[in-house]
Amino acid sequence: MATTKPWVCIVMGSDSDAEVMSQACAALDELGVKYQMVVASAHRSPERTREVVTSSEREGAAVFIAGAGMAAHLPGVVASLTARPVIGVPLAGGALQGVDALYAIVQMPPGIPVATVAIGGARNAGILAAQILATGDADLATRLREDRIAMAAAVAQKSKKVEKSTR
Repeated sequence: MATTKPWVCIVMGSDSDAEVMSQACAALDELGVKYQMVVASAHRSPERTREVVTSSEREGAAVFIAGAGMAAHLPGVVASLTARPVIGVPLAGGALQGVDALYAIVQMPPGIPVATVAIGGARNAGILAAQILATGDADLATRLREDRIAMAAAVAQKSKKVEKSTR
């Protein structure tokens, strides 16, 4: 994916994670941010993971989003391969329904940080990636502000539907 504008690389360990991780894609689409979504497993295809990270970085990926469940090694492995920001998305699965993945992602060793969103929080990961890119893109920062204004207006509109006066 050669482009001159910084973009986001979304990595997941299995195609079964695509449904949740597509929420990051939706957020990025809404904000007009380019991205690529790929499958690369920290355990089953470590060399592919290395190649995805290094080639994406070379081609202009400025932020990585990595989704993983259970042992959740993928976000940490991606972070070990790049100095670019990495956002981990813990995915629900197994007996602990994502709590194990959450703990694994937030417990990175000093020097290899991974920003972490809620279990299944891929949409917020997409928005956070856009916010990171917006530090160097005034148009994107404006779109993010406009999105916040629209959310506030939607809350006010919903409130009008349920408000009751006690006066």
